[in-house]
Amino acid sequence: MNQRNLPTICLFILTGIVLCVALQQGKTIFAPVLSALLLGVILTPLSDFWDRLRFPPALSAALSVLLALLIILTLLLLLEPYVTDVINRAPLIWEELRSTVEELRRTLRGVEKIAEDVAAAIETDAGAGGSADGDAVALPSITEALFFAPQFAAQCLIFAGTLYFFLMVKNDLYAWVSAASFKLGEGDLRMAGQQVSRYVLTISAINLGLGVIVMIVMELLGMPSPVLWGLLAFALNFLLYLGPMAMISMLTVTGIVVFDGPTSFMPALIYFVLNATEAQFVTPMMVGRSLSVNPLTVFLSLVFWMWLWGPIGGIIAIPLLIWCITILKCLPSAPLAEEQAEASQA
Repeated sequence: MNQRNLPTICLFILTGIVLCVALQQGKTIFAPVLSALLLGVILTPLSDFWDRLRFPPALSAALSVLLALLIILTLLLLLEPYVTDVINRAPLIWEELRSTVEELRRTLRGVEKIAEDVAAAIETDAGAGGSADGDAVALPSITEALFFAPQFAAQCLIFAGTLYFFLMVKNDLYAWVSAASFKLGEGDLRMAGQQVSRYVLTISAINLGLGVIVMIVMELLGMPSPVLWGLLAFALNFLLYLGPMAMISMLTVTGIVVFDGPTSFMPALIYFVLNATEAQFVTPMMVGRSLSVNPLTVFLSLVFWMWLWGPIGGIIAIPLLIWCITILKCLPSAPLAEEQAEASQA
């Protein structure tokens, strides 16, 4: 290694560490800001549609923000009754799990100590989550709700404000970056935004189809709340690798509670087959090679951003990765074009 490059490498590593610490400590601000910027990039086709209609920038940005918030609110409203139903059934679920663990403890004599620990842990959680009169799990107190409400409201305000102003000045911002950079043009930024938008819209359509199929299958199997399972399949499939694993775990637990014998594992097995088919055949065919990303890079990106910001980081990890890869592909294009032009003139 060249000793002249050693200080540069050390400075680069220290800068990365400081940046990671800053992002993690300031996630209450940086997470909604970066999420809003990525959503603004995803909404590029919608912004271009308003521009073609010659809407004023302020009006087009307001319409885009309202539409995005309406979609998010609709998803929350669809999920709310099913989540409430699951919370109300929590004591019954814990009781079924306790009975299952008791049966396993009697069957697996060789691991009796482990089964006793698991049963004790479940009984403890059941006692903390429900009371003798069948109450649901304990909800946050009024004091806790009032403590977290302003912080959540502030993050929503930061998200909506950043999204609105980014959409309003997006064209000017692209022009400013293009003028300030010799290697990155306005067309490159727009192409990166279009790539991210295309990826997210395609994946959303695929996940919607998967969610509908999962809902129908769960209804045929007799699983409770099939609509909830369809919505979970749709939402969790955005978290590559980790989302399907969580879905399989939940289906396994619920199958053990609802069914008896080998049928208990049928919901998880069918979902695994559907998800594998989607991941191996449907997504590669519809996404195409232009948006394909190395699986190792995807996994490391998911791990990094979920370590930083939790579920929000997992949602933004892949769109941000695609945007960065597209930008990096555009960076060498300008110098290479100049070299080719000089060579042709010579």
